[in-house]
Amino acid sequence: MEECVDLIMEELENRKITNAYTLAYQSRVGPVEWLKPYTDETIIDLGRKGVKSLLAVPISFVSEHIETLEEIDVEYKELALESGIKNWGRVPALGCEPMFISDLADAVIESLPYVGAMAVSNLEARQSLVPLGSVEELLATYDSQRRELPPPVTVWEWGWTRSAETWNGRAAMLAVLMLLLLEVTTGKGFLHQWGILPLFH
Repeated sequence: MEECVDLIMEELENRKITNAYTLAYQSRVGPVEWLKPYTDETIIDLGRKGVKSLLAVPISFVSEHIETLEEIDVEYKELALESGIKNWGRVPALGCEPMFISDLADAVIESLPYVGAMAVSNLEARQSLVPLGSVEELLATYDSQRRELPPPVTVWEWGWTRSAETWNGRAAMLAVLMLLLLEVTTGKGFLHQWGILPLFH
């Protein structure tokens, strides 16, 4: 990420754009230490230093999602304004922008000769691709806090399920109401025959 940002800033400088920049990381969740500096802390620090205008560039996100639309656009904007930053903006994610899609396709094609390395069963060869120790440590931390999720609720199911019981109950209540309405309007039915309904007249 750092190298990517350095290359972008170098290109901007070549075009005579010399804005100051800061690289910070978001998506910190749970007790695991995340990459630093954290975005929220950086925004507060920039506000303390007197920065009045800030443009957020979600450099590692290729599409709009909750981290851009909620975390950056709402939460970080609010934090920036509270920290004294007057002008807040965000560069949109690349999404389906044609040049990005074309470059992405080129990157995939260029990487095809190296696909074999990804399938290597040798642990040492894979270790250089993904630091397994870090991933396992991260998963263990999250697994220790994972709660069992309730089964998904579907709108309609047959059989002895919670959904079916809910619908069966609704159908039974509707049938009882219809019979009661029929009894009251016609004066005939089981409740009249048993002598129950006339008691309420």
